[in-house]
Order: sequence, then C-alpha cells, then structure tokens
Amino acid sequence: MNHHSPRPKPSYAGPFAGLPPQSDLSTDTAVFTEAYAVIPASTMRDIVTSFLPGWTGMRMWVIARPLSGFAETFSQYIVELQPGGGSTRPELDEGVQAAIFVTDGGLRLTIGGQVHDLEPGGFAYIPAGMDWSVENGNAVSRFHWWRKRWQEVEGLEKPEVIVTNERDIAPIAMPDTGGSWATTRFMDPSDMRHDMHITIVTLTPGGSIPFAETHVMEHGLFVIEGKAVYRLNRDWVEVGPGDFMWLRAFCPQCCYAGGPGNFRYLLYKDVNRHAPLWR
Repeated sequence: MNHHSPRPKPSYAGPFAGLPPQSDLSTDTAVFTEAYAVIPASTMRDIVTSFLPGWTGMRMWVIARPLSGFAETFSQYIVELQPGGGSTRPELDEGVQAAIFVTDGGLRLTIGGQVHDLEPGGFAYIPAGMDWSVENGNAVSRFHWWRKRWQEVEGLEKPEVIVTNERDIAPIAMPDTGGSWATTRFMDPSDMRHDMHITIVTLTPGGSIPFAETHVMEHGLFVIEGKAVYRLNRDWVEVGPGDFMWLRAFCPQCCYAGGPGNFRYLLYKDVNRHAPLWR
C-alpha cells in the first residue's frame, strides 16, 4: 500500500491531442534554434503521434531524440495507453536504461519479476538490461518515458530499481532561496552509478533561477504546472502547462515564475561521466 504525505494531490499537464479548428491562427511559440527548442503543448496533436512495434493500444509524442550537433544523450516520449494497452517488451536494447513518470491513469509495471502499481506522480527507474513490461488499467493512462544508454564505468555496478511517488519525497530547497526554488530528487545525487537525473523543479510565484546557468548537461524540461518566463540563450520565452523545452549543452538558462500558483517542471539532465571524445 502507498502511504503518501498530506501534501495536496497534484495534477499534471499533458498533450491537448485532437486537432485545432480551421479557424485557429497558426502562430504560436514553437521554435527550434541552434541552442534550444520549445515544443508548446498546442503543437502536441494527434497528427504528430508515433507508434512502436510490440505494443497494443499505444501512441506517443516523441518530444526529444538524439540529434547530431544538438542534444545527443537521451530520448523522451509521452506515451498514451488505451485501457488494457501495454507491452511485454518495451525496450529492445539491453544497453538502455529507462525512467517512467505517470501523469494520468494508472500503470502496472513488472520489473525483474516484481509487480508495481503506479498512479499519477509515480516514478520508476529501470536499469539497463533488466526485463520489464507495462500494462494499463481500465482508463486512458499517460506517462513520460526517458531512455538513455547507460555509460559503464569500471568498478561501478548498475544502479538499483527505484519505484516511488513524488508525494513520498520531500522537496529540497536550494540554498539561500527561502524555499522559493526547490527540487524533488528521484535519484541520489551522490550515487555515481547514475549517469542521468530526473527531478521535479518547483518555483513558488515570483521565485526565480537568478543567474544564467551555462553548463555541460543537456536538458529536457516539461512543464507540468504553472507558468514562467524562461531565458533560453538570448531569448525570453513564456511557457506554461504542457510546454517542453529542449536545451543543448551550454545553452544559458534562467527563469521567473509568474504565478498565481507554483511553476513545476520535469527535468532531465546527464551527469557524472566524462564528456565523450571522438577521434
């Protein structure tokens, strides 16, 4: 049985699906630059979905994939499953690890023979090479799925399976912010076995990331709640629920949360490994 904290049960933004009416204007905030991309929720429609073999009742929005010269370490999908949908073999590459975050409905994950039922806010980390499967319940479900090839290091074992819910993890306030900027961490930052981190970043109304972060990590940022003005490279972009920001390494970034509620996003970054060098 899950024992969740008394914090309010959150809701999670997702794709609009469907198609807009012919009367809508085509102008919106979608942009792809040399340093970043913004894929707004308004563009995540039925016509841009993809499918995978070996699944039933499934479609997905591919919102990040490795691109030479851009972000190269990960892919990120938003998967939608119809009642009873799923897969007995979601991952075909034994070198690829996975992370799952459920936003709607409920999923049954079987990982290495262990069964786990995940509801919205549920998170799972699945090490590379481990057998797993996913089965949907009796309602439409949606989840984020990150994939990254695990970078082996001599002397380090693969990380263990993680299954939890964000409501069972206390957010950690960033230093000197008075709690206006906090992170919910699904992986232990001191565990060198992990070469990617998935976190939830929360900024209270008016809270900010007060400097232009410029670093080697690639990022995927999916807004699950609230709105903010985000600086991406040289541009300030307004983002809200269901929008996705995709940042290559060293893209300057900072933001101000706009209120009236909290601004929250799912964050991917690659960590704890040498930068690869090509001959």
